[in-house]
Amino acid sequence: MSSTPSTVLDRFLRYVQIDTQSDPNSTAQPSTEKQKDLSRLLVTELFEMGVLDAHLDEHGYVYATLPANTTKYNVPVICFCSHVDTSPDCSGAGVKPIVHTKWDGSDIVLPDDLSQVLRQSEHPDLTAQIGNDIVTASGATLLGADNKAGVAEIMDAVYFLINNPDIKHGTIKILFTPDEEIGRGTAKVDLEKLGAAFGYTIDGESVGTLEDETFSADAVKITISGVSTHPGFAKGKLENALKIAADVLATLPKDTLSPETTEDMEGFIHPTNIEGILEKVTLGFIIRDFTVAGLHEKETYLKRILENVLTNYPHSTAHFEVIEQYRNMKEVLDQHPQVSDYALEAIRRSGLTAKRRSIRGGTDGSRLSFMGLPCPNIFAGEHAFHSKLEWVSVQDMQKAVEVIVNLCQIWEEKA
Repeated sequence: MSSTPSTVLDRFLRYVQIDTQSDPNSTAQPSTEKQKDLSRLLVTELFEMGVLDAHLDEHGYVYATLPANTTKYNVPVICFCSHVDTSPDCSGAGVKPIVHTKWDGSDIVLPDDLSQVLRQSEHPDLTAQIGNDIVTASGATLLGADNKAGVAEIMDAVYFLINNPDIKHGTIKILFTPDEEIGRGTAKVDLEKLGAAFGYTIDGESVGTLEDETFSADAVKITISGVSTHPGFAKGKLENALKIAADVLATLPKDTLSPETTEDMEGFIHPTNIEGILEKVTLGFIIRDFTVAGLHEKETYLKRILENVLTNYPHSTAHFEVIEQYRNMKEVLDQHPQVSDYALEAIRRSGLTAKRRSIRGGTDGSRLSFMGLPCPNIFAGEHAFHSKLEWVSVQDMQKAVEVIVNLCQIWEEKA
């Protein structure tokens, strides 16, 4: 990369101070209007760079195009995508970012809440960051590196490419989405307008990683209808739906099949909510596995637990509903191996060890892949997301910018 100055830190510090928290209880699109505050700024900055088609649509999506500067006509159009919203799990209002320059490895005590301490022993990825510049919040809020690090990196890469026209590339599309943190990041995206053949979300964790496999995900809703009667005359008649639900939960295994007992490629059955009264109770679950067959096995297992419990309540009934959420993007990406292969090459060209891994979760890329835009996830450098201890390394962000630039070059070279 040339001597064009990196602006990624300046951008990041500017973006994280804008509150863009999404709201799972809102039915609006986007779920919060304040997300558009950052999106409007991004459009303005893209205009100032010379990206003249940048615009914010009514649903909260930013679309923009960096035109090709190559004479080749067969370079596929690729897209880089990040989300502007931050998690509802932790406050994103009044973020005060702090840059800990040339960090020496000692504990980082956050000044607005002295109980918030970033320690190497609890965050192993910090070990590789000694001597680097670490950005945190002040202890009262999350930082917003998830995913404003990715937003800043894409913006800086666009700035770099515009200022280094000798780097040849095809048409590059930019997409910034709202509401990813509440599972609606692709709800209103217009892929026809976007016009890209392949995409990359910049929303991963450790430097050098490419994530091209996610959980497959379903939700299960169990509605239990018990038998209600006056408790003074209930013998032999009352069947309490609350107790039925409790029996179902108590029958789940204690040492397996749960988030707290699984890792790596192991899936789980996870109860997330319970609501109701004696007569009727609703139980909510999320089911996760890396294969659809594994999802179905776990759903069958849960349904069998329910049926066995109900044998003790002969007059009660239950409805078992499975709601598809998202699928493992590897199913799509395996059909387009060059998308991941080029990303791994771009990471290596940046002087990093490329690490291919699976995500115990999902990304916008999962849904985009199945919507027709094959889309793995590249590291953004964000860590401890959704918490007051969230942090990112400036050097990792700069490497992410370099990877994006390299990737644009590789697609042009390979055409």
